[in-house]
Formats: sequence, structure tokens, C-alpha cells
Amino acid sequence: MRVIFMGTPDFSVGIMEAMAERGHEIVLAVTQPDKPKGRGGAVSCSPVKEAAVARNIPVFQPVKIREPENIAVLREHKPDMIVVAAFGQILPEEILSMASYGCINVHASLLPKYRGASPIQWAVLDGEKESGVTIMRMDTGVDTGDMIAQKAVTLAPDETAGSLFDKLSELGASLLCETMETIENGTAVYTPQDHSKATHTKKIEKSMGKMDWKQPAEVLERRVRGLCPWPGAYTGCNGKTLKIWKAAVRPGECGQNAAPGTVVETKDAVAVQTGDGVLLLTEVQLEGKKRMDAAAFLRGYPLKQGMVL
Repeated sequence: MRVIFMGTPDFSVGIMEAMAERGHEIVLAVTQPDKPKGRGGAVSCSPVKEAAVARNIPVFQPVKIREPENIAVLREHKPDMIVVAAFGQILPEEILSMASYGCINVHASLLPKYRGASPIQWAVLDGEKESGVTIMRMDTGVDTGDMIAQKAVTLAPDETAGSLFDKLSELGASLLCETMETIENGTAVYTPQDHSKATHTKKIEKSMGKMDWKQPAEVLERRVRGLCPWPGAYTGCNGKTLKIWKAAVRPGECGQNAAPGTVVETKDAVAVQTGDGVLLLTEVQLEGKKRMDAAAFLRGYPLKQGMVL
């Protein structure tokens, strides 16, 4: 099948490569334009572009895909199907109806729950027990199209957004290839979503990583996992930023009379009083330093009990 693939982040790469390995001809990889990155402003390209170039797949990077001249570029490639996985732009009807087998999307949630741009992070942040992948036929709404296939995964107790990205990318790749076969042979079943059960996710912002110690410990522990690896959870520590890579809720009561944000113990971990319970910071990274477990951090940077983060 001749396929135009649209995607941008790491999540999309395995999906594109799975199609290529199944023998589909990816005639064009459409991804977001290169952008300056870091303090030096060096230009960085998307993971999909890197993977496409490595496979000699032509790359197209329009600023706005809906511009007539960009739609014309897609049409020139005469796709049998358009596959989208975390592309980052809304597609107009001209593109959605362009391919003979339609335009389908690999979405990282069990629709209609968690529509929007950040379903993976929010599944962890909200403490969901399971997530999954939905293959749907795209329409002009945001993740509102008919569902063709779904598969669920159980979240591990220590699941991070990063580990869930990897799981769902692999799951999405295999489910997509299975679904493409059913579409091609005419056995695919298209199921409308129950829009009354839809939930929508907010975009993840860097500012969300700042720890609000008035929140319960279990909420903050999920924040650490849900924002790992980006943007990461952090707090202030003696005028510097302390990034929190791993944390755990301490069972039982400790320092319950202390104000939220107070360091109540510094043995093998940094124990911090929250609005409800104590959070153990077990892996941290002080501004300008390497990432390390809390015990090693405390040997080189002793914190005093009673200080407030």
C-alpha cells in the first residue's frame, strides 16, 4: 500500500518503521519543521525526520499543512492511505478525503477518554490503572472519528510517562499494521465514539513541573512520574533548582505538624512533608550537577531537617 505518514516525536518512529517492515511503501514522511533547540540555538530536526532520512524516505516539513500548495504536494504522491501518529497539526477535509483507503490515526488512549495532545502524561498524572491505543478514522474534529481497533495495557505502579510512551508506541505499531490489513481486505468495523464519555487533555507546560507541596503526597508522586522525562518535576533548594526524578509516598505518619515543603528527615532519602502525607525524594538532580540517588546526594549536599523547599 502507498502510504503518506505524518508524525513528529519518538512515539511516531516505531509506528512508521513497522509499516515499512511490513512491506508498505511510505512515499512521504510529513513532520514538523526543524527548530532551534537549547541555549546555543542549534537547529534540531524531529525524530521522524531522522528515521525517514535513514530509510531514504522523502521528507516534507510544512509550517502549515492546510495551505493549498502543501495539500498539492501530498496529492502528487497519490497515497492509498494516510497514517497519522502525533503529527501536531489539524488536518483539513481536503487531506482527510484524499486517499482511497482514508486517513487513519494512531491515538495513545482508549478513546473517547483522553482526547487531545497529551493523553499519555495525563493517564499517569490522573492515576489511571490502564491506558492503551485506539486506531480511528479521522474526521474534522479533534480525536472524534470512528474507532476501528483498540488495545489496552495495564500501568505499572512505577509507570512514568516515558515508559508508557514506549509501551504504547510498540502497541500502536503492531495494532496499526493489523488494522491496515482489515481496511485493505474490507473487514474493518467502524464504531462511532460515545461523545458523552469524552475527556480532553491539556497541553503539558514546563511550569507544571513545579511542586506544590500543599498537594497530597500521592498526587505529587504521580506528578513526578507523569512529567518524566519532560518537563520533569522540580522544587527550590537553597536558591537552586532541585529536579526530582523519582519519589515514593512514605507509608504511615511523619512530620505531620510541619508545614508543607518542610524536610522532615534526611537518612537514605529526602523526606518532605506535603499537604497530606510525606513524600520521599529518592532520585534527584541539583542544578548544575549530575542525576543521582538521594543517599549519594545527601552525602555531598547535606540538608538540614526543618529546612523548607
